[in-house]
Amino acid sequence: MKTNYIIILDSSVGEIIRIKLDQEQKEESEKYEDFEDYLETLEEKYDFRLKDCQWMVTENHQERSFGF
Repeated sequence: MKTNYIIILDSSVGEIIRIKLDQEQKEESEKYEDFEDYLETLEEKYDFRLKDCQWMVTENHQERSFGF
């Protein structure tokens, strides 16, 4: 699976953060043995604290909402 998107669920503020990685970010993430170490480098840029979050990576992004 290619890592194209990062989906972060920030439980401290009830927020969903979706990040589409550009080519430079993909290449940078591959330098890390543990992807979570790479995510820590994004905390300030995207304003989240990893310790308050659950996350997943995915090749494709789809979203469904109900009751809105």
